[in-house]
Amino acid sequence: MDEGLLRDIAWVHSGDKGDNINLGVVVWDRNDYGLLLEEVTADRVKEHFSDICHGSVTRYELPNLWAVNLVLTRILDGGPARSLRLDPQGKTLGDALLLLPLRHDGRSVSDEAKKRQS
Repeated sequence: MDEGLLRDIAWVHSGDKGDNINLGVVVWDRNDYGLLLEEVTADRVKEHFSDICHGSVTRYELPNLWAVNLVLTRILDGGPARSLRLDPQGKTLGDALLLLPLRHDGRSVSDEAKKRQS
C-alpha cells in the first residue's frame, strides 16, 4: 500500500467562528480530487482530531474548486475570547490536518504531487 500525507496533494486554509472552525482543503491538481474525497471523510477527520473535537464534523464538497470545506464544531474550548489554548483561533489545526495519512492502495497521486513529495 502506498502511503503519503494529505500535504502531498493539498493545501488547507482555516478560519474560526466562535467555538467552531472551518478547514478549506484544496488539491493542487484536479486529478487528485477523487483521492481527496475518498480519504478526507468527516469520520476520518473526526478521528484525526478526536482528542479536541467534542462536536461534529461536516464535509461540504466543492468540485468546481477541487476542494472540500470541513466544519468542526466544539473544537476551540469556547472560542478565541474564552479559550486558554495557545492557538485559540485554531490556525494550526489546518497544518495538523495536512498530516492526515493517505492510504490510497496503489492509486498513484498526480505527477505534481509526486514532485512535492521528493
